[in-house]
Amino acid sequence: MASLTVRQLDDKLKTLLRLRAARHGRSMEDEVRVILREAAAQADRGAGERLAAAARPKAQASSRAAEDGPRVVLIIGGGIAAYKSLELIRRLQERGARLRCILTRAARHFVTPLAVGALSGEPAFTELFDPQSEFDIGHIRLAREADLIVVAPATADLLAKMAGGHADDLATTVLLATDKPILIAPAMNPQMWAAKATARNLAQLAADGVGVVGPNFGEMAERGEAGLGRMAEPHEIVAAVEGLLQRGAALAGKRIVVTSGPTQEPIDPVRFIANRSSGKQGHAIAAAAAAAGGEVILVSGPVNLPDPPGVTVVRVETARQMFEAVEKALPSDVAIFAAAVADWRAESPSASKIKKRTGATPSLKLTENPDILASVGHRKTARPHLVIGFAAETDDVVANAQAKLTQKGCDWIVANDVSPESGIMGGDSNTVHLVTASGVESWPPQAKDRVAHLLVERIAAALEGAER
Repeated sequence: MASLTVRQLDDKLKTLLRLRAARHGRSMEDEVRVILREAAAQADRGAGERLAAAARPKAQASSRAAEDGPRVVLIIGGGIAAYKSLELIRRLQERGARLRCILTRAARHFVTPLAVGALSGEPAFTELFDPQSEFDIGHIRLAREADLIVVAPATADLLAKMAGGHADDLATTVLLATDKPILIAPAMNPQMWAAKATARNLAQLAADGVGVVGPNFGEMAERGEAGLGRMAEPHEIVAAVEGLLQRGAALAGKRIVVTSGPTQEPIDPVRFIANRSSGKQGHAIAAAAAAAGGEVILVSGPVNLPDPPGVTVVRVETARQMFEAVEKALPSDVAIFAAAVADWRAESPSASKIKKRTGATPSLKLTENPDILASVGHRKTARPHLVIGFAAETDDVVANAQAKLTQKGCDWIVANDVSPESGIMGGDSNTVHLVTASGVESWPPQAKDRVAHLLVERIAAALEGAER
């Protein structure tokens, strides 16, 4: 092939090639190969330089974006869900976050510092007394040089330590030393999640202003185990991170009125008419609205829950007291009626305890309570832009909610099935249907905190759309 190529050259080129080959002590065919290799190498260098030049602005832009991105410390706890933290790192980086990662001692049984460091682009931190990082009080730098701290997975042990203010390793020391927002993604066995100790710890953390995403309902790592306790998926955690980093933006300047909990209608000084509402969903909505920057007034019936951070709480007992408190809180941009208000009350409550008498069953005459939702929904003046009611049903959930939407004059209805087997009334999870004039949107089972955040996101979007 080479001799054929040489023969096809004109005489002048053949003469030059012969002279060059003789000068280098090579045959003409070998000289052709050398010339071709040199030409190819030069072309590769040119192409590489052109590609590098083309990529340089992008790389510089990417570097600038990374430098301007939020600084997030990710604390990885010791649970099987720790493997999801690797995807979480990638998803956060896709959104421009700059990550520093801390692994607890238990976390290193599930993921390695090498893997975490390779993905995050920085060495993973593991020890409180690390001479490489502690020469300048490294744990304080980690705590302060961040815009947000995320704990995922947040195990039962980590939650307990956080609630108790422990600082016996790098992770808990950073959490105690920080003055930045904290977001936890709990992950544990359903029995551990349902334990009273865990509930107390979560209540304390909520009172301290710690954000929570999840957990979700699903199968556990243990064979045959299922329930509420799966760590939120990485994309859900990223959404919660973005929400916290944008705190004060979505509902800034908006006034939100929320009702929550049951009402208690006295029969006598000892007895009353009430219901099983815990107030968990209403309080979660108030907390989510406040986290989104809203001015929130929470009108709450009797509940055993801490006040949500950043919320003005008005405590009431009866439906009439709740009605008066709502009227005083108006006008507002949004009114969300999550309270389970008693439909009836005793017409004439006894001033003294009604005594039991053999053979004489007392009669109880009832009268209707004011319909707070309908009253606000049908207002002709100073009506909130969005009036949202709740429909707690035991059958024909969606159909009853659609009827209520029209009857009460509200914009949205959040409907759920509260039959005893659902476990929703008083529980930590909810399965809701968002009913509007345009249709029904059924949401999957999820934690009440997550329902609250999703609802607030929809509210913010609706208000923004109305202002355009």
